[in-house]
Amino acid sequence: MMIRLSNGIGMTSARTRERLVQTLRDQGIRNDAVLDQIRNVPRHLFVDEALATRAYENTALPIGLGQTISQPYIVARMTEALFEGASPRKVLEIGTGCGYQTAVIAGLVASVYSVERIKELQDRAKQTLSQLSIRNVYFKHGDGFKGWIGHAPYDAILCAAAPADVPDALLKQLGPSGRLIIPIGPEGRQDLMRITRKVDARGEEFVSEKLGLVAFVPLVKGLR
Repeated sequence: MMIRLSNGIGMTSARTRERLVQTLRDQGIRNDAVLDQIRNVPRHLFVDEALATRAYENTALPIGLGQTISQPYIVARMTEALFEGASPRKVLEIGTGCGYQTAVIAGLVASVYSVERIKELQDRAKQTLSQLSIRNVYFKHGDGFKGWIGHAPYDAILCAAAPADVPDALLKQLGPSGRLIIPIGPEGRQDLMRITRKVDARGEEFVSEKLGLVAFVPLVKGLR
C-alpha cells in the first residue's frame, strides 16, 4: 500500500520533499521503495502545526510528552535495514510515537503491530494514520520491553527507543531468519544494531551487526 503524494505548497510541496529524498540518497540510502515512502508520507501531519515548516528538514523534532519524531535519515536507515536481503511481511514496532515511522513501514509490508507505552501519543498516531487511510496497522498500549506476544512470531521487529541491553522477550518473538533493528546503549549515544535469528539443524543463534551511532530516547518500562 503506497501513500500517494498530495501536492502541497511552500514547505510541504513536492519540490521540498524531493530535496529531502535527495539528501537521503546523498547520505547513502539506496532502497527506492523506502525513499518513495519518505517522499509520499506527509511528515508535516505528524508534527505540531507550529513546526510544519520544518517537517521536511533532515532533523528530529519534538512531538511533546518528552518524545521526538526521528530524523528522516534514521527512519529511512532503520527501515532499509529491515529489508536488506529480506522481505518481511509482518513487523512489530516498539514505540509508535507520533506514527511517522509506522506509516513509512506500513506502505512496505502486509501488517504492522505497534506498541506504545504513552496512550496519548498512540491515540494521536491512530488518528493521523486513519486520516491517511492506512488500515494495516494494529495498535497496543503496552510495555515495549514485553513486545506483543499474541501476534508473534514476527518477520522483523523495529525498536524506536533505546534499552541498555536487548530485551530477551523481543528476541523470543522473532521468527526464523527474523531481524531486530534496535539502538542499544546509554541515553544520547547508542549503537544501532541489526540482530538476525539464524535457525538450522544444530539450533539457533543470533547474529549481531553494528549499523552506526544514533541517539534515541530511552526505552522505558511500564505504561503512561
